[in-house]
Amino acid sequence: MSAYLEPVIRAPVYSSITTNPWGLYIHIPFCEKKCPYCDFNTYANLNTLFPATVDALCTEMEQWRTRLGSRPLTSIFLGGGTPTVLTASQLAQLFETVHRCFQLSPDCEITCEANPGTVDRPKFKALHHLGVNRLSIGVQSFQPEELQFLGRIHDVDDVVRAFGAARDAGFANINLDFIFGLPDQPVENWQATLTQAIGLTPEHLSLYSLIVEPNTPLQHWVQSGVVRAPDDDNAAILYELAMARLADAGYMQYEVSNWAKEAAPPGLSAGIPTVAPPRLASQHNLLYWRNQEYLGIGPGAHSHLRIETADGQLVSQRWGNRKPVAGYVKRINQGESVEESSEMISPRESMGETMMLGLRLLQEGVAFERFQTLHQAAMPTVFATELAKLRDWHLIDIDEQRVRLTRQGLMMGNQVFAEFLP
Repeated sequence: MSAYLEPVIRAPVYSSITTNPWGLYIHIPFCEKKCPYCDFNTYANLNTLFPATVDALCTEMEQWRTRLGSRPLTSIFLGGGTPTVLTASQLAQLFETVHRCFQLSPDCEITCEANPGTVDRPKFKALHHLGVNRLSIGVQSFQPEELQFLGRIHDVDDVVRAFGAARDAGFANINLDFIFGLPDQPVENWQATLTQAIGLTPEHLSLYSLIVEPNTPLQHWVQSGVVRAPDDDNAAILYELAMARLADAGYMQYEVSNWAKEAAPPGLSAGIPTVAPPRLASQHNLLYWRNQEYLGIGPGAHSHLRIETADGQLVSQRWGNRKPVAGYVKRINQGESVEESSEMISPRESMGETMMLGLRLLQEGVAFERFQTLHQAAMPTVFATELAKLRDWHLIDIDEQRVRLTRQGLMMGNQVFAEFLP
C-alpha cells in the first residue's frame, strides 16, 4: 500500500499548487451490453450492484474531502461504461456528493457519457438539471451493418432521436464518438457516416481508429480468422478523409482524434498556426494531454496528482483502483484503501509524458515555457538529441515558443512519441 493512499484517517493532505487546473473522473463500470472491441473495466448484467456501487463511489469521494484542501475543480467527467444505466436518483446522489466534497470553478466543465438507446434519453433532462453541461454520446457509426459488427444496441434512428432529446433537454455542447478503420470498411460507408454526423451539427466530434485490444472478443475473431484484422493503410485513408471533410465543415482539429466546431484560422497548413484550442474543446481531456492532474473515483479508475514537498519540489504520483466491482465495494465498506497499483513517476519519465501527450495537441503542442514551469528544466536541453532527430526527419516543427507535429509527424505519431520514452 502506498504511503499516500492509506485509509483516510492517516492520509496526508495533498499540497499541490492550487492555481493549476485539475479534474475529477468518476467511473461507472456498468453497461447494458459489453461491446466486443472494448477492453475498459466495464461489466454487463450487474444491475444488483448498482446501489452498493453508488454508495461506495460517494464514500470514496468523502474520503478525499479533507485531503485536497479547497482547490476548485475545473472539470468533472462521468464515464464508463454507461453512466446513464443508473437511475435518476442514483445520478443525483453522485452529484450531491460531488458538490458536498469538492469546490467547483465557476466555469467547471461537467461531462457525462451516454449511449443513444431508449434507456438513456429520459435521463438527459435529469442530467442537465443536475448541472451536467456537456454530453458525450457514443454513436460509433451510422451504418447498420457496422453497428451490428461493433455490438451496439442502438440503430441509426436512435441516434437522431437521442441527439434531438439532448438538444430539447438544454444541452448546447454535445460530443459524438465514432470508430473508423473496421475490417474491410468501405470508404463510401465512412463518407456517409461523416455526412450524417456533420448534418447533426454537434459541437464536438471524436474519431478513433479501431484497435484490436488483448483479451477481447474482437481479438479472438481476428486470431481465429472469423474477421480480417483492421488494415492500417485503409485506416490512414479514412483518417485523412475525415480531416478534409471536417475542416471543410468548419471543425478545428485541435488534437489527434478530436475536433471542435468553432470559427478559427486554419491550423498546421497555414504557416501561422492557431495556438489555443477552440472554446468547445474537451477541457477534461486537455488535462490529460497537458499532463496535468486528475483524481479518479471508482473501480479501476486512475489518478495523477503532484505533491509539493517541503523544499518546493513537485513529486508526481499515479495510481489505479481495484478493478472488480465487488472487491472495490468490499474494500470501501471495510475502510480499506482501494489502491491496486501505484508508482512515483521519475522526473525524466514525467518529462517524456509531457512531450508524448502534449504533441497530440496539434496547434498548441508543447511550449518551452510550460515545460520549464512544470519540470523546472529546459526542454531543448533535456531532449536535444530527440528534437534534432525528429526535426531532421520533418516530423516536428520547432519555433521560438513551442514544438508541434508536422503533417507528416501526425501520420507517424507513434514513432514520434516513442522517441521520448526513457
